[in-house]
Amino acid sequence: MILRLCDTSNAPFSSVVSAGFNLWGHSEVVISNAMERQVTIEIAKLERLTSIVGTIGGTAVYVGLFGTVLGIMKAFNEVAQTGSGGMSVVINGIAEALVTTAAGLCVAVPAVMAYNYFIKKIDSFITDMELCVSETMDLVNIKQK
Repeated sequence: MILRLCDTSNAPFSSVVSAGFNLWGHSEVVISNAMERQVTIEIAKLERLTSIVGTIGGTAVYVGLFGTVLGIMKAFNEVAQTGSGGMSVVINGIAEALVTTAAGLCVAVPAVMAYNYFIKKIDSFITDMELCVSETMDLVNIKQK
């Protein structure tokens, strides 16, 4: 019954418990090792895409800043080439260049928020899996005594 319940659940801890109960009757060490291996597998599955979201959140601001720097350089270059300008020409060029910073922030802020949310969720799943290992091992110890 426990194995059927574990098979119908998508929760990461269900496969950990299943790994333990599939080896029911084996030694405590064998069961514990199998469950710890399954915890490692589940953590890898949970974390497989988080680095992409973290990288996007971490680099989007810099990409926007790079665009701003290029835009400001372009604005000053135009002033230098025409030989005229003034504050209005420079300000217009800088305002146009700051659009890339705004775009970078619009991408970075949600990405960092998503990354932090997923990391917190993964930590919660890891805690659940570790508790399942501990509780399952308690059941194994009770049965073997």
